Amino acid sequence: MPYSLPAPVERPSAPPKTAYLIASGDLRHSANIAGWPTQAQMEQDITAAFGELGWTVQRGNPVDPKTGHAFISSQRMGIEVFKSIPVDAPLIVAEAVWQYSHHVLAGLRTHRGPILTVANFAGDWPGLVGLLGLNAGMTKMGTRYSTIWSVDFTDDWFRSGIRSWIETGSIQHDASHVRDLPALPDSDEVALGRALAQQLLVDKAIIGVFDEGCMGMYNAIIDDELLNPIGIFKERMSQSALWAEMQQVGDQEADAVGVWLEAKGMTFKLGTHEATELTAAQLRWQYKMYIAALRISDDFGLDAVGIQYQQGLKDLSPASDLAEGLINNVDRPPVTSRDGSRVLWEGRAFPHFNEADEGVAVDALVTNRLWTAMGLDPATTLHDVRWGEEYDGQFVWVWEISGSVPPSHLEGGYAGAQGWRQNPVYFPLGGSTIKGVSRAGEVVWSRVYVSGGELHVDLGRATVVSLPAEETERRWQATNPEWPIMHAVLHGVSRDQFMARHKANHLNVAYGADAASADAALLAKAALFDELGVHVHLCGDTAIG
Repeated sequence: MPYSLPAPVERPSAPPKTAYLIASGDLRHSANIAGWPTQAQMEQDITAAFGELGWTVQRGNPVDPKTGHAFISSQRMGIEVFKSIPVDAPLIVAEAVWQYSHHVLAGLRTHRGPILTVANFAGDWPGLVGLLGLNAGMTKMGTRYSTIWSVDFTDDWFRSGIRSWIETGSIQHDASHVRDLPALPDSDEVALGRALAQQLLVDKAIIGVFDEGCMGMYNAIIDDELLNPIGIFKERMSQSALWAEMQQVGDQEADAVGVWLEAKGMTFKLGTHEATELTAAQLRWQYKMYIAALRISDDFGLDAVGIQYQQGLKDLSPASDLAEGLINNVDRPPVTSRDGSRVLWEGRAFPHFNEADEGVAVDALVTNRLWTAMGLDPATTLHDVRWGEEYDGQFVWVWEISGSVPPSHLEGGYAGAQGWRQNPVYFPLGGSTIKGVSRAGEVVWSRVYVSGGELHVDLGRATVVSLPAEETERRWQATNPEWPIMHAVLHGVSRDQFMARHKANHLNVAYGADAASADAALLAKAALFDELGVHVHLCGDTAIG
């Protein structure tokens, strides 16, 4: 008796001069509903730009009358949508909001036509953040793509880019700011970097991950086969264990964290309405998370820790950002071991990597050791590459993250930090951010990522500048006023060069004491990564030859 075989898959043919368009969305329905009007307007603008070149843009899936939007909101949905798209058709992935890359990666892996990622360059909706995360994911899995962005989709640069894409299947961007690390001459900094690398290779380190794959960030997962050869190993832990440990922390011990913060000058914008305001009850849970995370890290002998939070824990607990920002600060509320005999990591910052981003885990770990050895503040901030505009003749980036900034990075330290409630659209149970303005100074920025099955790191320098209070407030209101903000000017890298090159939605920053020490730290960091066997790329103007 013959077997019943599956029917061959029928895929439609691509009409001439037609590009298909899809949009990867959030997993959270509230976020997709909130962002859909902006997405729909952007898609109209893109369609109009292609129409002027004689091309038709056809949506890969229509608006779903049940959800009220056309975002691809799950991996299963993405697989199904790609079944109706010609496999060789030109494909546009348009992003006006944050998106979960894994919703569309399955289809993008096997798509044979040219792929173009497009984002709005705006502050109010983080399409460019979503675009950078998606691009990094495709870089990791070896899928060819082109990318472009625009403020209003009418500028000549954008129009020229899409013309190139429809005529050649690609867009070429200026990458002249990037160069591979040259041979390094002997110096104290090079010797230090190499010695710390050898120590890591011999002694090894453990990064603890409370569940991998936060918010679909495929690019933020680094396989053990790449981590282990550089001396780093994972301890995979469940966020349920963190939640369980939080239940074991008493109210009195948790409240002592709040008393410590208030004594340092940190203030909180409190209310009584749990659904929309920050409350004392939310803070108490965050203090318990801070204590629990350190105790579990002690249990496992960790060298760094990352909490996924935004899936799973968001339905159980207030946000993790306050806890993570405190953990990564040298001066922070003391936490004892369970028996009370030891203060955990007393007088030391404990590296954390927000949103369980393992590229940042590697970076924060080595930065902590290197900056400590050089007598510099070892605290790091993982920032979203959020937005930016020209100010006083130079392009000033807005780098923001959802609250997990170490207070030492802020003007005034704890006294310059405020706790505001997280946005209910994304954080249903609230929790405090650490809101503040990053202090002026010299920083090293970096990103560890995967390309071609190997580890790479981009390194560069930036200056954090002070802007007038009214300009800072304008930028806050254009983005997320409840989050910490950094005004950054890249050294020798334009806006579009950075966007075209950067392989993540995040980047990591650490302060030098001044320009000379930041230059020295960058040199030592380059030597450390090079000694580990990571491909080092210098971006923009640096003191390295």
